[in-house]
Amino acid sequence: MTNEPVNPWEGYTLIHAYSRAQALEDGVLVDVSELAREAGFLYPVAVTQALYSILDPSPDLQRAGQSFTGRAWDMLSVLRATIRATRAPGDEVRFAPLFIREPEGSPETLVLRSVCAPGDAGEPTITVMLGWED
Repeated sequence: MTNEPVNPWEGYTLIHAYSRAQALEDGVLVDVSELAREAGFLYPVAVTQALYSILDPSPDLQRAGQSFTGRAWDMLSVLRATIRATRAPGDEVRFAPLFIREPEGSPETLVLRSVCAPGDAGEPTITVMLGWED
């Protein structure tokens, strides 16, 4: 018996790989690491394009005082509080910040999912997405 780790991909041929760097370059992921560092995150953070479209307020919401920075800061603050309050081990956290989606609307709960996973060089990274996204 050997103590060497088993390679689950042994015998398989890689057909295609899509790197995190390529997803960021393509706009599939949007880097929010600078703001995340200010909010206390140690790892790079990106959001999916679908979540970015919610964080980026419409002109009507901007006139009502909403900004990308404010909305993203709120989302990151709720995520950070949820991570700190979570005692169970794991790489995924679900959380539900409130967002105003219409200029005259009330805040709505939006279920989000955060996954901490290795980046292209094996470094820890965080990706935040809508609750139903993979």
